[in-house]
This record gives sequence, C-alpha cells and structure tokens, in this order.
Amino acid sequence: MNILEEFYYGNVNPQEKCFQRKSEYAAFVKIVSENEEKLSAYLGGEEQHLFSQLMNAQSEILDTETRERFIEGWKLGARFMIDTFLVPRYTPFSGTCEE
Repeated sequence: MNILEEFYYGNVNPQEKCFQRKSEYAAFVKIVSENEEKLSAYLGGEEQHLFSQLMNAQSEILDTETRERFIEGWKLGARFMIDTFLVPRYTPFSGTCEE
C-alpha cells in the first residue's frame, strides 16, 4: 500500500510515539503519573472532581495544540511541495556547461 492508503486504513498515526524506558522523558512521565495517582488518592469528593476536570481540560488543550501544530506543519510541507514543483523560478544557470 502507498502512504495515502496506509493513512486511510489508520496505519499511520503521527501522534503515536514510543520512548525508551530509561530516558529523561520516561522519568518525567513516571513523575506525572505517580503524582496524579497520589493526588487522586489524597483528594476526596469535590476536590477530586475539580482535579479530574483540571486534568481533562489540560488534556483537551494539549490535544488541540497538537492537532493545530500538525495541520500547520502539513500546510507548510504542502507549500514547500508547491514551490518546489509548480512555481517557476528564474535561475542564471542553463543546466549545461556548454558555452
């Protein structure tokens, strides 16, 4: 299959990334996860609900920012392709070395 078919069938996911378990990134993910669990266990009732709403809102913000950056990157790549293949460009070179 070509890349468009792969994308159509859901085999291309630009957000899906793996990371090394011993990386600095993994350490930060672990800190966030552990602290979220501790806060969830510590908070009760209304506080837990507020914390949950906060985490959900943060996730929505991140998803929106990621989506918009993906779209802008895609558009920039498309502009590069248009400029490369469709926009005529003056060049002083003839392409041959003959005089």
